Amino acid sequence: MSDAGGGIPPVQPYGQPEGKLPDPEESFSARLALAQRAGGLVAPLLTVVIAFVMGGLVVLITTGKNPLKTYQAIFEGAGLNWFFQIPWDFDSVAAFNLQQTLIQTTTFILVGLAVAFAFRCGLFNIGGQGQYLAGGILAVWIGSSFQDLNPYLHVGLAIVIGTLAGALIAGIAGFLKATVGAHEVISTIMLNWIVLWVGVYLFGLGGPLQNDTQTSVPVSNDVAEGAKLHVFWGDPLLQGLHIGIFFALGALIVYSILLNRTTLGYGVKAVGFNPEAARYGGISVARNYFLAMAISGAFAGLAGAIDILGWQFRLSTGDVQTSVVGFTGIAVALLGRNTAIGTGLAALLFGALFTGTSTRNLDPDIFQPELASNLTLLIQGLVVLFVGVDLAVLWLLGRLRRKGTATA
Repeated sequence: MSDAGGGIPPVQPYGQPEGKLPDPEESFSARLALAQRAGGLVAPLLTVVIAFVMGGLVVLITTGKNPLKTYQAIFEGAGLNWFFQIPWDFDSVAAFNLQQTLIQTTTFILVGLAVAFAFRCGLFNIGGQGQYLAGGILAVWIGSSFQDLNPYLHVGLAIVIGTLAGALIAGIAGFLKATVGAHEVISTIMLNWIVLWVGVYLFGLGGPLQNDTQTSVPVSNDVAEGAKLHVFWGDPLLQGLHIGIFFALGALIVYSILLNRTTLGYGVKAVGFNPEAARYGGISVARNYFLAMAISGAFAGLAGAIDILGWQFRLSTGDVQTSVVGFTGIAVALLGRNTAIGTGLAALLFGALFTGTSTRNLDPDIFQPELASNLTLLIQGLVVLFVGVDLAVLWLLGRLRRKGTATA
């Protein structure tokens, strides 16, 4: 029924006094939802700024070095200054450094998605490292075998098997969560160690996958030439940028479509918001737990396979025991707020940090290269620490807005 003005009267919410609509200022959930939408980009940026400021203070206090010059050197060491060197020189030192940054970014995108997808289902996948290693182990086995196989089939088979290996490892944790309620943090940590020691056994002296010719070195056979990913920018002998980056960018698109355009994504997000409400609505919570973990593991397994086929080409027991790539995915996902675009940008940030602080890129007169990797880990830890202050940042922004309105 229309009122005198021709409009449609608003529907009165249940429990709201007659003639009074809910005021967003009086509803905490409404204010929070509005603030998170408005501050979706601001809060992560402020998190990064705070982390870099704190890292700069540590640099200044402990070493006496100029933090701004240090960060400038890291920026240039990561090759990001290449974008400002117009006309672009595709064979310059900056271009080479950028290639290394994008190689790191490729891996961080995929391990970040491995954590982010599980987060969307209310699960904490801390097993990205084990899933990454599983993908690498299976990829190096396939890649170093079947020497006469067609190159396209060889690459495809290694990538598919590596991806499935990661999905299997994570799927075990998802299955245990769905059937007996085993907490995914505990099960994924245990699976990390299982994969690690299986890798040490496989590539150790006398192991089933140890190198056939270097019998005194605990390392795998090298990946066959036909199984290596094509380098489209830079010199393959100097570890140029390979086509694996397109797999990572494609994974971002797949992630976004899965979550926002499919019934699977709807079920995953519904379970993540409220498992009991999702179950009441007819959504299988157990099924989504398993699928969310398996898909997360597939992203991490793909990362391991791409690293092997793209630039590493072999695995040693030392690589298996010292790698921490999968754990960086936690910081990437948290900073990216579990979104596709955010994860991509966070991966680029961490890729630039890892490349820019390498000993070959950082001038020792500006900052000691042997301390630079610690600076990267410090900033990474600060990001994880401060990423939880989103609500405080949004509250502060709201106070500043209200103060500005009151004084206007």
